[in-house]
Amino acid sequence: MKAKITITISIACTALILTMIMFTQFKTVDETDITALETMRETELRTELASWKEKYEDVESKIEETNAKIDEYKKELDNDANTAELLQNEIKEAESYLGYNSLQGQGVIITLKNTELRDIDYSDILALVNELNAAGAEAISINDERVISITDIITVKYISILVNTKRIQAPYIIKAIGDKKYLESALNIKGGYIDLKKSEEKSVECVVDDNIIIPAYEDKR
Repeated sequence: MKAKITITISIACTALILTMIMFTQFKTVDETDITALETMRETELRTELASWKEKYEDVESKIEETNAKIDEYKKELDNDANTAELLQNEIKEAESYLGYNSLQGQGVIITLKNTELRDIDYSDILALVNELNAAGAEAISINDERVISITDIITVKYISILVNTKRIQAPYIIKAIGDKKYLESALNIKGGYIDLKKSEEKSVECVVDDNIIIPAYEDKR
């Protein structure tokens, strides 16, 4: 008898909890700002849709690229010589990504200088590096210091700027290898990096170059 009462109480409690959860969900849906969604302008919806479509296509492209590489590996496994060559190429790509090899190619050279009104600080350089990476730069250097994934760009007491633990001084010359036209347009876009820095009364110049050399990363550990 006692067991039946316990089970009955447990069931009742469970039912009560489920009922409370259901009411909470209904309340949440009811309080959702549906009006804001309904009043969103059509252009905003189209922009959002285009953004998601672009992200989807980018992911789909990377998946296709990965699948193609897998198929390539499978075909080359039957040929030891070709497999070795394939792996060697992969090693070279990895070394380039890690900055172990110097690179040469087209790109842009950006010069940041202090002025009588404003000095360049580490955040200006960091923002530029992020812009270049977002624009597809294959390799970047700051005053001939190679920038890789583990590179730190920091300031010490707002006086010195360190890149890869090495102190650098103005003028700051940032080189980036990649599609020169795309890199240049990404920086010169209206309201972009160059416009912003000039509005802050900071000196910034950008030129394209067909023969940029970026040195290999020097491990200072």
